[in-house]
Amino acid sequence: MKVGLKWKVSFVVICIVAIGGLFFRPDVDIPNTGNFLSEKEIVGSDVAWILAAAGLVLLMTPGLSFFYGGMVGKKNVISTMLQSFIALGVISILWIVVGFSLSFGESIGFEIDGVHYGIIGNPFTYPFFNHVSIYPHKAMASTIPFVLFALFQMKFAVITPALITGSFAERVRFISYLVFMVLFSLFIYTPLCHMVWHPEGLLNKFFGVKDFAGGTVVHMSAGFAALAGAIVLGRRKNPHHEPSNIPYVILGTGMLWFGWFGFNAGSALSANATAAIAFGTTTIASASAMMTWIFFDRINGRKVSALGACIGAVVGLVAITPGCGFVSIQESIFIGFISAIVSNLMVNWKALKKIDDTLDVFACHGVGGIMGMILTAIFAHGENASLLHGGFGVFAHHMIALILVSLFAFFGSILLYKITDRIITLRVREDSEEQGLDMSQHSESLKW
Repeated sequence: MKVGLKWKVSFVVICIVAIGGLFFRPDVDIPNTGNFLSEKEIVGSDVAWILAAAGLVLLMTPGLSFFYGGMVGKKNVISTMLQSFIALGVISILWIVVGFSLSFGESIGFEIDGVHYGIIGNPFTYPFFNHVSIYPHKAMASTIPFVLFALFQMKFAVITPALITGSFAERVRFISYLVFMVLFSLFIYTPLCHMVWHPEGLLNKFFGVKDFAGGTVVHMSAGFAALAGAIVLGRRKNPHHEPSNIPYVILGTGMLWFGWFGFNAGSALSANATAAIAFGTTTIASASAMMTWIFFDRINGRKVSALGACIGAVVGLVAITPGCGFVSIQESIFIGFISAIVSNLMVNWKALKKIDDTLDVFACHGVGGIMGMILTAIFAHGENASLLHGGFGVFAHHMIALILVSLFAFFGSILLYKITDRIITLRVREDSEEQGLDMSQHSESLKW
């Protein structure tokens, strides 16, 4: 079997990374930057909870593999599952090398009236986790080791490009997807992460955007990248397929729901009351959305289905994510309810179906993220936090930010798909698509 240059280059890259890491040494003493606290400030209960939460968020990526894998046709199950699972390898390494620096490193941006607003982190702040030590960071994680904060955030970076894969399932070349995944993480995810979650970030500091656990950073960015991907790659030759394994979808949904407690409640970065509220709003919004979805299907003449129940549950989880620590459990019922209706309408909108977003990623994650951001901007508690607790000006700032994020993620992703396609063709050949990606890309197949 002939080995192409692209695979040789890929191996050289991992060799350089593996050897390059040896030239960096872990910090023994507190980094001399003035940003770190002593080890005495670490709270054991917080460390225990974030360790557990990080594990829960990691579980979401294989959960997504089952969720997506059960939805596609039987010739593309393994390839679809691998596209999610491989992110655990690619993005974990990328995060260590430069991703964390770009997301949470020293802020690079601009000043207005002497106030700094960050766009992206300095890539030389924490290369290869240099200075990412056991000591707590004053501004970002004051009660847990900074290395734990960095590893917790890594799991968010891992699942974001994996979410995109459902939109171009059954027709994307594997090596091209790996290239796009890296480009997306570097040029879309990390700037958004910095602008929303870094203390100096533009969307956080200037616009006052409330995103507790990733509705904007994760789901909106992935949703719009998914829409862009479906448009750039074009429709499948055979866009109609039956889901191959509904039990896989149910299993994946359960794993996602379970892991989402770490995703949302873990984002409190402490074992405290806010984490408890986020835990409650997360499960109730999902329950509300699941029931709304199946009832809404039924009154529109569609049968109650396991697939619909699972999609509804995930939409509720997506929608509550940005506001889970800012809203009440009572409000989370409405957030799940209204988001499920809007997303259901989008899934069944004929104009959107023409694009052939294979697994309706935009209609579920993109629209769910948008609804979450809007509803958080209406209901979030706290001084000057939302429309109900700060006035229309606060809400308007959120809506401007929503538009900016949408345009950045969508058009930025289109550009990255075009660049990827120039490097390595994105779409598989027609005969490979007909054969199925399990065999044509991986020489593997499922025996049911």
